Amino acid sequence: MLKTKKEILNIAPYTPGKSKISGVAKPIKLSSNENGLGCSSKASAAYKDFENFNRYPDATAAELRAAIGKVYNLDPEKLICGAGSDEILEIIAYAYAGEGDEVIYTKHGFLVYPIAAQSAGATPVIAPEKNYTTDVDAIIAAVTKKTRIVFFANPNNPTGTYIPKSEVLRLRKGLREDILLVIDAAYAECVTATDYSDGREIVDLGENTIMTHTFSKMYGLAALRLGWGYAHPKIIDILNRIRPPFNVTGPTLAAGIAAVNDQDFVKKSIAHNTKWREKLFAELDKLGFTPVPSQGNFIMAKFGDAADAGKKAFEFFASKGILVREISNYQLPQHLRISIGSDDEMEKFLTALREFKK
Repeated sequence: MLKTKKEILNIAPYTPGKSKISGVAKPIKLSSNENGLGCSSKASAAYKDFENFNRYPDATAAELRAAIGKVYNLDPEKLICGAGSDEILEIIAYAYAGEGDEVIYTKHGFLVYPIAAQSAGATPVIAPEKNYTTDVDAIIAAVTKKTRIVFFANPNNPTGTYIPKSEVLRLRKGLREDILLVIDAAYAECVTATDYSDGREIVDLGENTIMTHTFSKMYGLAALRLGWGYAHPKIIDILNRIRPPFNVTGPTLAAGIAAVNDQDFVKKSIAHNTKWREKLFAELDKLGFTPVPSQGNFIMAKFGDAADAGKKAFEFFASKGILVREISNYQLPQHLRISIGSDDEMEKFLTALREFKK
């Protein structure tokens, strides 16, 4: 009889936000933190105009790395591209953790972190949070001689909270040099807080930190699965040794290059996101749904004290043709996460929200 590694059987598969409602042809989808404005028309055109389907793509993503480097003022030789930042997170776990090792992540952290750790044979360890926010002292306290990696998202998904640059620096200084700190900055482009950093300065301090970004949020390329990481060349070299060959497709590379070069669209997306994040927070707060201050492209809010409050609210919104995100699998059964959609989608959600309050 075929056998798999025992660790695999202990993994709870990742559950994405729902995208369908029975009997509803086109539901309003606010469940997956996608860009409500779509994507850059230049990126879409570059994807559609791609012709060399018979050729393998550039395995090093050199042109895309150069474009990212220019826009973000980073050395392209310190960059790696992947099929979404998720793939890079998984490669990191395979490269730096294994059986007998421990990988720390925060209580309400992105569920890909424990999945990556368990897939590599390592043991995921949960560090408590404080007010739904990464607690630097709790992470440091969770470190043992077995700790190899610390994953944390800044801002965090699904809570939307963040820690300032000073706290990220304190975390790095509080960890042993042989522990890899992974700063998942998937929502960095959404941030308006002035004391925030995506972690690039911490990466530049040594050889034991990596920062990841994605094209799925403000760039609106979620369907293409494209992300990147920034780290010391020694880390990039290690990751490239096990990165799947040709892991980013040719059309995706073309779209990514066009997207990163169209910063006007990104600025438009940021302005839209900021406007609706503030409006949504204010309305949730006024109606008594206890929203958590967010720096992402979503708001998390508590919909009651009952154990199934989140589920009941989700079902109500679904009855109105609106999909939001249940997050009971993040140990938040009373909460929902609402992504920022288009103007029309957000107006319809606010109307449903007021109705739900009644």
